[in-house]
Amino acid sequence: MKAFLGMGLLGSNFVKAMLQKGDTVQVWNRTAAKATALEQYGAKAFDTIDKTVQGANVIHVTLKDDATVDEVLAAASKGFQPGAVIIDHTTTSVKGAIQRTAYWKSQGFTYLHAPVFMGPPNALESTGFMLVSGDQSVIEKHTPALSAMTGKLINFGAEEGKAAGLKLSGNLFLLSLTAGLADALALAKVHGIQPSELLTLFNNWNPGAMVPARLKKITEAKFNEPSWELNMARKDAGLMLSAANEAATTLGIIPAIATVMDKWIANGHGTDDWSVIAKDSV
Repeated sequence: MKAFLGMGLLGSNFVKAMLQKGDTVQVWNRTAAKATALEQYGAKAFDTIDKTVQGANVIHVTLKDDATVDEVLAAASKGFQPGAVIIDHTTTSVKGAIQRTAYWKSQGFTYLHAPVFMGPPNALESTGFMLVSGDQSVIEKHTPALSAMTGKLINFGAEEGKAAGLKLSGNLFLLSLTAGLADALALAKVHGIQPSELLTLFNNWNPGAMVPARLKKITEAKFNEPSWELNMARKDAGLMLSAANEAATTLGIIPAIATVMDKWIANGHGTDDWSVIAKDSV
């Protein structure tokens, strides 16, 4: 039997998928109505955390942050059965994931951090990506069940907290991507270009497909083999900034990128590949 703590959009759809596969699931949420709403699908809702986890050999968690996870697990622990396994899908700090793994082990329980790149539809359809790292014997034991929850389970090895760090790094990229799209839309608007026209461009020219190759080039530090010189990239950034300034439009991230470019040009890297601006990050 399973317990699931945290019935937000992601957690509730995880539970629906489990129920569809024939699992018995007990659920809890701070706002009780979100838990009781799942009873129509076959879940059993409880108003107290410790009762929710009673009899559960696996306890899934999808909450807000480190502090909430610690608070909820402390309250739930009164009802943990011996040897219970906690699987936490919350996006947390690396430090928190490491500390919780050690703490719950000292208490006789297993804690596995398994953050996800999954939206609510993915949770319901068992698609998307789930990350794990840490004790490989624990991961091996729970791989079948976790794989059934997602499209792909990615194991990053024995280092505790690595999955948490990779989730945060991935989220950072997603935030940057959205900020970049916001700037692209703003600049397109300056030039009288419709969002649908920008979408047509990206539907035909997919810059996202370049990410693995670009990351590989950065990590290999082949900056002296330019496909786009930093000087030229900075010139284009200048055109973007000038157009935005003339239209009294504020761009969010291009000014910061231009500042970094200027630093690297001043240090003599103007004829290197523009990706040299990431050199210090490798």
